[in-house]
Amino acid sequence: MRRRVRTAWLFLMPMLFVLAAVAGWPFLRTVYYSFTDASLADLDARQWVGFDNYFSVLRLPSGRVLYDGLLVDPVWWRAVWNTVRFAVVSVACETVLGMIVALALNAEFKGRGIVRAAILIPWAIPTIVSAKMWQWMLNDQFGIINAVLLNLGLIHAKIAWTASADTAMIAVLIVDIWKTTPFMALLILAALQMLPREILEVARLDGASPWQIFWRVTLPLIRPAVMVAVIFRALDALRIFDLIYVLTPNNVQTKSMSIFARENLFEFDKFAYGSAASTLLFLIIGLLTIAYIRIGRLRLDGGR
Repeated sequence: MRRRVRTAWLFLMPMLFVLAAVAGWPFLRTVYYSFTDASLADLDARQWVGFDNYFSVLRLPSGRVLYDGLLVDPVWWRAVWNTVRFAVVSVACETVLGMIVALALNAEFKGRGIVRAAILIPWAIPTIVSAKMWQWMLNDQFGIINAVLLNLGLIHAKIAWTASADTAMIAVLIVDIWKTTPFMALLILAALQMLPREILEVARLDGASPWQIFWRVTLPLIRPAVMVAVIFRALDALRIFDLIYVLTPNNVQTKSMSIFARENLFEFDKFAYGSAASTLLFLIIGLLTIAYIRIGRLRLDGGR
């Protein structure tokens, strides 16, 4: 057993070294810069400022107290709310729709292989390409979405889907759900393929209805796989950047934590402030993931 453990570590060392080089070191530098006043124009001229980028108190001679920093920045907390709302709604819809698609693809029918390959096309398309394609389709002047809805009588005037404050987040959610539902369906389908057929046959012989079989047999058996799939998708959704950046640029209604960090890092020349936002982004994602694992009582090591 000790020899097997040593062999496992030997195979893992190259991967751990690469992760430390391309992820660990930049992350540690980002955390360090968040405690300085670093500017992108001259990173070497930085000074240590402690937690001022996160929270600081300034007392004026008049006696007035001013609070500053990321923790009291309403723009940052609006970005946090946008990101969490986007992640919850998108992952929930993708899980439900992915389950439906996976159950349909798990059934026996002619041409099932072709349908399985075709269903992955939205997921295979690069996100930038998907965003630009939907940006044209959702255009308020010549987009096909408005044309179809007008012809069906569902709307009475053209809608600026990606520019309106009321519909910008809806547009982003529609595109993300369209693109990522196949990913969830693929993971859930893999879990369904692993189910023992004998258990389902016994349930049918006992007179269980299809809904009872799904709710009492299928779902409990694939629950660990579904929860892992939700974790993977939630991690991706919480750091959403490219889709929102292309589809709804400069829109406060859809600004995510990643976009907020990027703006301060490079566009506003507030490198230290952006580093603090990036650090908090990592902490928020980590805490939400740990909470989900705890609430779901999920064992990632394969235990029960």
